[in-house]
Amino acid sequence: LRLENKELKQKDVVEYELKGESIIFRNFVSSLDKVSKANSRVLISGSSGSGKEISARYIHDNSKQAAGNFIVINCSVSDEHELDRILFGVENGKDLQEVGALEKASGGTIYLDEVAEMPLGLQGKLLKFLVEKAVTRHGGKKQLDVDVRVISSTNTNLSEKIKSKKFREDLFHRLNVVPIKIPSLNERIDDIPVLAKYFVEQLSSSNGFAYREFTNEALSFLQGMNWPGNIRQLRNLIERVLILGNPVDKISSDELVFTEPNEKDNGERINLISSELAGMSLREAREIFERDYLMLQINRFGGNI
Repeated sequence: LRLENKELKQKDVVEYELKGESIIFRNFVSSLDKVSKANSRVLISGSSGSGKEISARYIHDNSKQAAGNFIVINCSVSDEHELDRILFGVENGKDLQEVGALEKASGGTIYLDEVAEMPLGLQGKLLKFLVEKAVTRHGGKKQLDVDVRVISSTNTNLSEKIKSKKFREDLFHRLNVVPIKIPSLNERIDDIPVLAKYFVEQLSSSNGFAYREFTNEALSFLQGMNWPGNIRQLRNLIERVLILGNPVDKISSDELVFTEPNEKDNGERINLISSELAGMSLREAREIFERDYLMLQINRFGGNI
């Protein structure tokens, strides 16, 4: 009871919501709904910032384990002993020193974030747990039965990790019962206006920023941008605009240009174009404009000519 009381006091309240209207997004959520109803292990793959943890929480909240805890473990911890302690707990003889995350998540879900980064020595111990469904605390001898759903995620190619002997193939097959691939933001351009407006509402409500609407040009510009950082990059951009912009005006494309330069252009595109135009003929300048404009529209509509 003391441990539970302490955990409840320290528990972070995470606000999240899956947002989108595109066909690819609706198909993705449909897959999550199907997975939620089963008790199978799930391996979520997707690039950084695409929403892997949010998807895992969605599965948990719509599953039979929803009443239990949702415990997040960052597997990229460099100290193998530290991660062992966090996962399996510690005891000294008969005295319990720390309850492990797997025990805390019993009856609920444990989410192994970036499981590909888990130290090789611990992978064997995790595999043993998945087979026996029981844990042995560090320093202890007794096996404790644990009923927990395991959801893991990765942003790397696990097949390459297996080939290079950095990830156990038998563990991969245990975790990868149901694979889920998260679409990147560049694959769901139609959802960008919905997400942008959602982040404005969320940030205005939680941080006290003035609520601002977008111009149509700004929303079109967002759809034409490249998003290597996915949804996290979009949210960060919106937050910076709300902090630095005029709270009275609508959000314009000019604010987005100067706040978030295109990664491909290394932030130099605006100055480069202006210096080039000064020494060019009208025809040459027009060709540059037409090329950039068409590339923006092609990106905006996902390459659909």
